[in-house]
Amino acid sequence: MLFCIHPSLRSVVSADGSKQNSQFKQNSQFKQNSQFRAARVRPDCCRCYCCCYCCCYYYCYCFFVSRLLQYRSINHRVDVRSLRLYRCYYSTLCQWCLGLTIAVVLLLAFVERPSSLSLSSDPRRRSTHLNPPCGATESVELVCLVVFALDLAVKSYLIGWDEFRKNKWLIGYLVVISVSVIDWMLSVSMMCDERLRVRRLLRPFFLLQNSSLMKKTLKCIKRTLPEIASLAPLSYMMNNLLSFAAVMLPAYSLNRSYAIFFMAFSVIGTYCLMNLLTAIIYNQFRGYLLMSVQTSIIRRRLGIRAAFQVLSCLGDQTHPPVPQYNSQLLQRLQQIFSHYYLTILGNLVALANVLCIGAVLVLNADKSVADRDNIINLCFILFYLFEMCVKIFAFGLRGYLSYRSNIFDGFLTVLLLVLQISVYITYSLPTSSRDPTVTEVLSLWDMISFINMLIVFRFLRIIPNIKLMALVASTLLDLVKNLRAFAGILVVVYYVYAVFGIWLFEGVIKPPPEMLLLSNQTQENGTSNFSSECGTYEQLGYWPNNFDDFAASIILLYDVMIVNNWQAFLDAYSRYTTGWSKIYFVCWWLTSSVMWVNLFVALILENFIYRWDRSHSCSNTDVERIRYETSVQLIFKSQVQEPTEEELLCQLHKHPHLNLQG
Repeated sequence: MLFCIHPSLRSVVSADGSKQNSQFKQNSQFKQNSQFRAARVRPDCCRCYCCCYCCCYYYCYCFFVSRLLQYRSINHRVDVRSLRLYRCYYSTLCQWCLGLTIAVVLLLAFVERPSSLSLSSDPRRRSTHLNPPCGATESVELVCLVVFALDLAVKSYLIGWDEFRKNKWLIGYLVVISVSVIDWMLSVSMMCDERLRVRRLLRPFFLLQNSSLMKKTLKCIKRTLPEIASLAPLSYMMNNLLSFAAVMLPAYSLNRSYAIFFMAFSVIGTYCLMNLLTAIIYNQFRGYLLMSVQTSIIRRRLGIRAAFQVLSCLGDQTHPPVPQYNSQLLQRLQQIFSHYYLTILGNLVALANVLCIGAVLVLNADKSVADRDNIINLCFILFYLFEMCVKIFAFGLRGYLSYRSNIFDGFLTVLLLVLQISVYITYSLPTSSRDPTVTEVLSLWDMISFINMLIVFRFLRIIPNIKLMALVASTLLDLVKNLRAFAGILVVVYYVYAVFGIWLFEGVIKPPPEMLLLSNQTQENGTSNFSSECGTYEQLGYWPNNFDDFAASIILLYDVMIVNNWQAFLDAYSRYTTGWSKIYFVCWWLTSSVMWVNLFVALILENFIYRWDRSHSCSNTDVERIRYETSVQLIFKSQVQEPTEEELLCQLHKHPHLNLQG
């Protein structure tokens, strides 16, 4: 089976922002090396199944292309049966089912004992928790464990025994499933009365092992921790800054010259050292992330070399052809309505509509809803309808729907028209007997407010036409895709800390009898005679923030991460338990506020700077397209070293299931 490098391969190599196209042309060694120009690939299937010659060729081609596009390793079996299993396993349906299973097993913590199914987490209310019967959540969990076992079996078969022994993640996968099954059997045998469930602590592993980028991120964070530990004194000083006002005001009341010291201290600490701390943490993390990205780039290059011929049948995505009219008048109208100036006019009209809404709300502030005249909105909506119709006339229905901005405009225009007609039919016709002042499911005021909101929302159509706004908007949308791995690690950390918190602090904080709110009347009248020290957990009313169930634990950890007076939680739990509880809260604050928040901010800046640099030579429509070309690998790609041809060929010869002959 003779594979030759197709010319379209060069465009695929350069599609990720590199200069591989020119490197292919300038690399004379590559042109002279016949092993790169043509290689005889003999998969294992060809030895036994000669009749599957073409089928094996097709599946090998699809396999290598799909692996390189996802930056995955190509060390898999390449016989026909394995490649068919591979395509089925990585199909959209199977991956969605696996992702749904992971989500279900993680969400079980909200309904398991102690259940989060209650109206309030405040212990003063003594609200009953709806705990499911024994065996309900265990049955769902058993199904999830069976799915994970099948997932492990398929992955192990595809890579082979030799590769399985080298893969620590798959070995850990096997250990986690085994421990979870044993713990599940113990729970069922004890009638679900055990308080300590080890498998709850292991569930985040299922989320980690399913994402290669999440694995790399976790590995980089693990390598960064020693450098972060050296910044502990600086972090402690940042912690002291949180109580800056409580320390400054008493001293300032004695002598106003204390303000000079505290102002200098806050400026240096907050604006200099805190930003320096962010830079130091991210710089250490960034170095290790570059090493991981280097591995991903090598995987893609290796997949390109192994594929040899890719995507030759795919063409550029174009919009449907515009309709052809025989009449010169219709052709002239089509040329006018398809011009870019019509879009500019529509943007100006949308801006005028938003300004009119603000002016009308100010001028009619003293009028009742029934006395207001909404003819202005109707005129603008009719113009939007006219714009939609002429664009459909110019581009055709399929051509109109091929633009996402037109779908956005058309949907809002139809919705606005329906709402406006409903308003006039319901309240403005002479035959209408409804009173606009009467509150109904959707009153006149609600309908008008909803129309105004949709009009303002439609004004967002101008974003792609302004370069800077398009850049900012695409960056925000791109964060959802490129920072999923970092957000996933944060979910894992939240999950683990919440489970530990339930184990350590469940039910330790109990309000005194005089604080119990036995009825809503007691709460409203505030008849409790309980008094506490100002600024404490009890005085601030932090009772709902506890570790009595999983949902309350997540909220408490979130509050500790973002609020300035998180020391109130630390002090309360140290009083109700022991002083060792401070270790738990300090570790969480260092992990979330000091390390993770700084990393998240720094990565947002990295993403924006990358897109800003690329946008200088792009038009407005190109800026919108950048978000489909950006990935974590591409952000750091310019700073990694490309592998040489010899290194790639050497790795191809080491493929455990692929034989290369010149």
